Amino acid sequence: MIDHQSGLFQTVKDIDVTALRNNVAALAKVAAIENIPVFTTASEPKGPNGPLMPEIHELAPHAVYIPRNSKINAWDTPAFAGAVRKSGKKKLIIAGVLTSVCVVFPSISAKSEGFDVFAVIDASGDMSPMSTQITTARLALADVVPISTAAVLSEIQKTWCSSIVLRTSERLGQIRNYSRIYEIIHRNRWYSRHPVLI
Repeated sequence: MIDHQSGLFQTVKDIDVTALRNNVAALAKVAAIENIPVFTTASEPKGPNGPLMPEIHELAPHAVYIPRNSKINAWDTPAFAGAVRKSGKKKLIIAGVLTSVCVVFPSISAKSEGFDVFAVIDASGDMSPMSTQITTARLALADVVPISTAAVLSEIQKTWCSSIVLRTSERLGQIRNYSRIYEIIHRNRWYSRHPVLI
């Protein structure tokens, strides 16, 4: 999770910022439930870029914040890249603001080291839809997989019968256009425990 900062959110024009924050929060929540390592970093958090959104560390208390010294590409910060390498994971899920900078640079760097990289486009944001389209094409050309929050969560979830559905439904229900699915799941679960007599 790279540069999800209050000041940078002001520049985001390709996605509704509330939807973006909800998607980031959903990723953090599922990472905590599934014990998936989370690394965060922020660009100049005491300056105009502002602080990192607090929901990430609130929902994923195990997340590790790694400061960086003015490096634009988080992967160029030895502590950040080192922590990712040390995790032993070979599949990386990256999201950030701006997509065209804070997501694309470390994604391509990690891919060049042999990682399988998934860039979560709707948990990231940029200055225009065109910037996001160009960046998505650039990521795909570099063999980084552009993906949505719903797709990431579905791959982790694997089945609708999983307990993860119930443990994450409050957060996942905030994902735009996905909430109806979770309403149906909860309603069906309620009716299975409370039969209706006709």
